[in-house]
Amino acid sequence: MIEHIVLFKFKDETTEAQKEEGAKRLRHLIHELPGILDIQAGRNYSTRGKGYSMALTVRFQSKADHERYTPSPEHQAVVSYLKEIGLIDSLAVDFEINK
Repeated sequence: MIEHIVLFKFKDETTEAQKEEGAKRLRHLIHELPGILDIQAGRNYSTRGKGYSMALTVRFQSKADHERYTPSPEHQAVVSYLKEIGLIDSLAVDFEINK
């Protein structure tokens, strides 16, 4: 299994409602793309985020599922929306879960 974690930083002008809509669109990808076992997205509530105000975690069945996810039209549509509302930076890490 693969764990995919992304942190998002937005312009100050980006509203909380826009961020919530972005998180909702990210969470909906579980219904659109195969291989996603779990997906969570939401706004950061702590003061430790260093400007990153939203996060995403996705658990994939395999590396192949993750590799299909990134360029998929469904995922890219959400990325486009996030850029449209003011995404200025993101930080991603991916790692294999050994069970």
